[in-house]
Amino acid sequence: MTNSTFRDTIATVDRQGKRSWIYAKQPKGRWYNIRSLVSLLYFSVFFSLPFISINGRPLFLLNVVEGKFILFGAIFWPQDFFIFGLAMLAFILFIVVFTMAFGRLFCGWMCPQTIFMEMLFRRLEYWIEGDAAAQKMLRQSPWNTNKIIRKTGKHIAFYALSFLIANIFLAYIIGAGALEKIINEPLSSHAGGFIAIMVFSGVFYGVFAFMREQICTIVCPYGRLQGVLLDRNSILVAYDYVRGEPRGKFRKNESRAHGDCIDCMQCVKVCPTGIDIRNGTQLECVNCTACIDACDFMMEQTGRPKGLIRYASENGIASKQKLRFTPRLKVYSAVLAILLTAISFMLGSRKPVSGTIMRTAGMLYQERGADSLSNLYRIKLVNKTGRDIPVELKLEDESGVVSMIGNAVIHVKAEGQGEGTFFIVLPKVSVHRRKSALYVGLYEKEERISRIRTTFLGPVQ
Repeated sequence: MTNSTFRDTIATVDRQGKRSWIYAKQPKGRWYNIRSLVSLLYFSVFFSLPFISINGRPLFLLNVVEGKFILFGAIFWPQDFFIFGLAMLAFILFIVVFTMAFGRLFCGWMCPQTIFMEMLFRRLEYWIEGDAAAQKMLRQSPWNTNKIIRKTGKHIAFYALSFLIANIFLAYIIGAGALEKIINEPLSSHAGGFIAIMVFSGVFYGVFAFMREQICTIVCPYGRLQGVLLDRNSILVAYDYVRGEPRGKFRKNESRAHGDCIDCMQCVKVCPTGIDIRNGTQLECVNCTACIDACDFMMEQTGRPKGLIRYASENGIASKQKLRFTPRLKVYSAVLAILLTAISFMLGSRKPVSGTIMRTAGMLYQERGADSLSNLYRIKLVNKTGRDIPVELKLEDESGVVSMIGNAVIHVKAEGQGEGTFFIVLPKVSVHRRKSALYVGLYEKEERISRIRTTFLGPVQ
């Protein structure tokens, strides 16, 4: 544990700076079985969610092209971006608090990169090319018929799977209906969508066929954040060096003069990022639990208790301390609770119709007769509901009136937008400033659904 030269390099790059390909042995054991069940749930949600609709509206949609977002049936527009900003801040803070307490648990159990790589693509690779030893032999063998068939078959399967994932991913952005049109209608009508699918397919294929664990160790910044977020009370996949050291090879019927670690290297062979967990916490570790299953199996075979590698904290191993709710965790948790409360309030107080009122640029007030003044405005409305809403404008808390140009009511279609032009007319006696604040109420059948602030320009006093 005193030699820390392993931290000078990463396991996927050799001393000459070239890529060291990782041949991870297929894990087996209790934790791997649990992760498999979690992955099945994960895949069922991922592949079905964009195709689920409620009352004709997708359950989940992130249409960045049109600025339209639907989360669990509730629609959000760019006007609601401040809610997304707060939600993103809360999410980042949640990651901070979660990582401080439970380490990189998200990476091993819920990260799409890990789930798709380990539970889908690598399993497909095991099925086509065999386990780690067979894969290594196949790579080193000359290009014969067997190698060509297996390598070609694997990459065709990888690309086909990437193509399927790209289609599902695009459905989250443009919606299942738009994706269906791209598939069924002539290519010339949806060239942009087809190009997007091919680009996404190429990216996913490159990630899972070639980049693989490099995404976690080089591209993703989360591993590097561990050095800031983790402390000695954080729970992570750890080697119990107190019990395991000094290491020694297992020999049957020989009295033990060393620790429980038999230096079998099984924990290294199953690691998808190629590290030795016995060296301590490393940025490459994604907490996938493969080493736990491998070590537990060897402990059972040699008559030793399981748990030499397990979920634990540094203090838990060194001094048998349990996880503590530290002051730092308390502060972050309090801030997170405040943010979640603010987001909940904003979501609960969202209006079905929102909009903006703009006074016509370059125009001053107009005189109406001998006793009134008017300003010309334009209003743009956004309907956040699934029904058409007729909106009538009324002046709030003022003696003046709203005079519409054209229809007296603005009909805003479901999940659509509406606009109109109108005058605000005020008596001269009520205009006391050069610029006055006014509120225009939005009414649906005599019920106020929202109100918008604007200004009224009058003569210099």
